[in-house]
Amino acid sequence: MSLVAPHVLPEGPLLRLRRAAGGVAASIGALLLLPAAAGTAGQMGWGAEFAAQCLAIYGLGAACMLLGLRGHAPHARFGAANVLTLLRLAMITLLAGLVGRPLPADPAPLAWVVVVFATVTAVLDAADGPLARMQRLASDFGARFDMECDALLVAVLCLLIVQFDKAGAWVLAAGAMRYVFVLAGRAWPWVAQPLFPSWRRKAVCVVQITLLIVCLGPVIARPVSQAIAAAGLAMLAASFLVDLGWLWRR
Repeated sequence: MSLVAPHVLPEGPLLRLRRAAGGVAASIGALLLLPAAAGTAGQMGWGAEFAAQCLAIYGLGAACMLLGLRGHAPHARFGAANVLTLLRLAMITLLAGLVGRPLPADPAPLAWVVVVFATVTAVLDAADGPLARMQRLASDFGARFDMECDALLVAVLCLLIVQFDKAGAWVLAAGAMRYVFVLAGRAWPWVAQPLFPSWRRKAVCVVQITLLIVCLGPVIARPVSQAIAAAGLAMLAASFLVDLGWLWRR
């Protein structure tokens, strides 16, 4: 969960890289996210606060991305894979903008839109890793950026599950688990040590996101969605416990 770069970019190349990445982030925000958010707000009658919420979350994510670029060493190019991950971040923030918005009298059509949009966002996650390796631009930064977008997607889906009354507030524990892990690493340094690569960890992430999307489907009754969410939470907690046990034994 914690990735440490073996070396970092010098200040000159890092500054140029940040300028290039910042330009890409600004373009996606201005040309894609803002029109999509404004159009959605107009369609749903939510007002400017929806677009403002989307842009605020995207801006915070983009700022964190720029700070983390030092770990993109030894590469001085941002790369298409990171552009794709930035696009995923923008899509996730559109979903995040729904949190707290009033639902229509019949929420089913909106729920279907959320399910389809979240599914596309999740599917795109499969492309950035192979793309980075194909361009020989894979880095600790890219892996971390991708992972944090996955964690944000899980958190947003958990919030939407509560908002659409598909499960109780306990499901938020799944969305908070990654961030609790990071905070624990600040309190106990042994938790923040690098973890071994694991297909189990990747599979659990994919299954967890899939289960949360399924929970939001209008055809899934609340008792069933609660059971699905509970199974996903138990699986995710078990995966974190395995990693914590390995770190503790080290």
